[in-house]
Amino acid sequence: QEVYIDGFLIDAVCEDLLVEIQTRNFYQLKAKLSILLKNYKVRVVHPIAAEKWIIYLPADEDEEIKRRKSPKHGRYEHLFRELVYISQFVYDLNFSIEILLTHEEEIRRDDGLGSWRRKGWSIIDRRLIEVTDQVILSSVDDYRMFLPENLPQPFTTRNLSLSLNIPHRLAQQMAYCLRSMDIITVSDKRGRENLYITRCE
Repeated sequence: QEVYIDGFLIDAVCEDLLVEIQTRNFYQLKAKLSILLKNYKVRVVHPIAAEKWIIYLPADEDEEIKRRKSPKHGRYEHLFRELVYISQFVYDLNFSIEILLTHEEEIRRDDGLGSWRRKGWSIIDRRLIEVTDQVILSSVDDYRMFLPENLPQPFTTRNLSLSLNIPHRLAQQMAYCLRSMDIITVSDKRGRENLYITRCE
């Protein structure tokens, strides 16, 4: 149940823990976290769709036209696409993140009002089918789990991308966050690329 605390709307309160559910746009949390973390424990719950079905509806009816499975599969590492905006809060003992890997349905309607990328189809709803896995990150050291064991030392973001089989852009976002947490540090450069090493715990 949503409640107001210190002027901010909070998604839920579980005993002494404030819970914010955020699928994207983490930058919108910066002002809220800056104030609330001074006095409260705050957990950001971040659902990531590991599997998604897209359901298409006509403009004026609710009878399903088509259903297809999205080729995109979310994974834990996708957190870093958003964490780059609030990575400074990871050091706060009152801050934690819970990642939920989910199966979901995305409902689209042919109303001509949606993004040109979706050819005018609007997203009108998202439905959770099930939570398949979860992890809670409550300290800086918890983020070490994202570094693969086969990562060479030193390494570049391209090495990180290949080791995890993720896009290079996402590997760069990971490196930015992990460097800000002092989990990795720049040891040298190779041409224009930084060479990173993992810091000891």
